[in-house]
Amino acid sequence: MSLKTFLIGCLQQSRTNILNALLVNKVHTSTAFRKAEDRKEMLASLPTKDEGTAGEKSIDIDTLMGKKEKFFPDANTPTQLFNGIPFNELPICNIRVSPNNTIILFTDYKGVPRLIRSCGIEGFKNTRKGTNIAAQATAITVGGKAIELGWKTIRVKVRGLGPGRMSAIKGLQMSGLNIISITDNTPVSWNPPRPRKQRTL
Repeated sequence: MSLKTFLIGCLQQSRTNILNALLVNKVHTSTAFRKAEDRKEMLASLPTKDEGTAGEKSIDIDTLMGKKEKFFPDANTPTQLFNGIPFNELPICNIRVSPNNTIILFTDYKGVPRLIRSCGIEGFKNTRKGTNIAAQATAITVGGKAIELGWKTIRVKVRGLGPGRMSAIKGLQMSGLNIISITDNTPVSWNPPRPRKQRTL
């Protein structure tokens, strides 16, 4: 074996090793790039984050007032017709919200209870009862039952503070009910009990 053939063999061997190394690196970088693209697509397809009570869409009152629409009740509101039913004879949906649970109660206009549902009855346990998702799921279920009773147009009264306030109303709309008015009946104490003394650090 001559020196010339030996050198040519070594060069060919090193060339194939270099090409193999380049191919391996190329494949490796392309898979990493593909993973990054897949992650971007996944993040783009995710729904927007729902913050619950915080971050709800705000409405500019001044522009609505310029449209000359009636947003506040007056002396004629109780007799005003909605889908052929006077306002004061519409069924009422009472939503009782707390940090730990959400209770939705449907009554007729006289105040007789017809349907009741809470996040606990819906199947949510422990801390999950206090979430906005639980409130929305409960509202969709009870809204469907209200439609079975023949109610399409309702009034809503919300009482209390918690993550399920806006989500419960959203769930009632998603179930197909037409909400005419939303009243906030949260009790406010003007002379609350004395707060605890400050912690000493």
